[in-house]
Amino acid sequence: MNDWPDRRTGDRSERYGRGSASPQPEGAQAMPHIQRRPAPPQRPTVPPQSQGYDDRYQGGQPGYGNSPEPGHDSGYNTGQVYGGGAGGGGGRGGGRGGGDAGYVQGRPPVDWRRRIKLGALTLVVVLLVVSVSTYFWADGKLKREVDLAKVIERPEAGDGTNYLIVGSDSREGMSAEDKKRLRTGSAEGKRTDSMMILHDGSNGPTLVSLPRDSQVEIPSFKGSESGKMFQGTGRQVKLNAAYAEDGPELLVRTVEFNTGLRIDHYVEIGFGGFAQIVDAIGGVEMDIPEAFKDKKSGADFQAGKQTLNGEQSLAFVRTRYAFAGSDLDRTKNQQKFLAALASQTATPSTVLNPFKLYPTMGAGLDTLIVDKDMSLWSLANMFFAMKGVTGGDGTSMNMPISGSSGGNLVWDKAKVKQLVQQLKNDEKVTVKGN
Repeated sequence: MNDWPDRRTGDRSERYGRGSASPQPEGAQAMPHIQRRPAPPQRPTVPPQSQGYDDRYQGGQPGYGNSPEPGHDSGYNTGQVYGGGAGGGGGRGGGRGGGDAGYVQGRPPVDWRRRIKLGALTLVVVLLVVSVSTYFWADGKLKREVDLAKVIERPEAGDGTNYLIVGSDSREGMSAEDKKRLRTGSAEGKRTDSMMILHDGSNGPTLVSLPRDSQVEIPSFKGSESGKMFQGTGRQVKLNAAYAEDGPELLVRTVEFNTGLRIDHYVEIGFGGFAQIVDAIGGVEMDIPEAFKDKKSGADFQAGKQTLNGEQSLAFVRTRYAFAGSDLDRTKNQQKFLAALASQTATPSTVLNPFKLYPTMGAGLDTLIVDKDMSLWSLANMFFAMKGVTGGDGTSMNMPISGSSGGNLVWDKAKVKQLVQQLKNDEKVTVKGN
């Protein structure tokens, strides 16, 4: 019986070739009854290690890789996916970047620009906090005890800023051992040991020493404690007597009356504080032209360059009896030393080193006495002006002297008037002092 439909009957050998026994090769035969379908999309090749496990990934579909034949039970749960994709964890090939279904996800590149910005911002914030904290710490240490508002009949202000810098023989805070070591004695109270006017202007700083033995007139004044008015009588005294009589306010009043120059700020430091500052910065290097000794101050110096500690520095600026010019020579040494102290303190090795900066600031601020209007900014300006005294356009001099009277030094009134006028107008100082 022929099971083929009519259109499929016929000589099968004619339709499908002559077989292997034919000497001619089989030719292509037309098969109109078969319609070719598009080939399915080609599946990805299964890695060798996964062959035999295709049914785990593809549900045991026959014809994929080494899948079992249809009807074969592989023992796996068909349709269930083991392992993981990008974030899968279990099964063979699971985990990050593992197996066929996983993928390697690259770590994002480091954003160095963002890190640098964050680092810079953090540094700025830290510096700002430290700076603000240091400012309030230092500002709180200043002893603003001098009230220049109590000074009466003051001259008109000129250009620039004028500081009255006073070194006192105050022994406040010094132990008996310190007094002995520094040869200060144990006198009660305090007196002025040195006085200077520092003018800070556009034509460079000018430092004018006022010898303590200068003969001056005590003018009328208001008592700093009592508020009582004292009328001037033309009384002539040494300049340091004004301080001894009624303190800083009368000293400022006396200097302004005898010079005609308005004092903007007052700064005072005692023996102990002076020595502490020098020791805090590790000493001050000085070039001493000639050797000298002084039993009263304890000075004993050889000629040449040498680094002075606090004790030696105090002896250096206090010595007067070892010099022919006495107080005039002493004031010159004081000027040289203060300029050297400022120059060697305002250096990166001190300013940028907190282990050196804070002890130096602490030693100085603990012993400084200033006027009520003095700010840290004004104090810093004074310090840097002092540094510039011996360099550039800076000038240092003694108050011009015309002679002496009864052991007191008499000022040259004509030169003093010219000097004060140049300072008021902030002009280059041309007057020569002693």
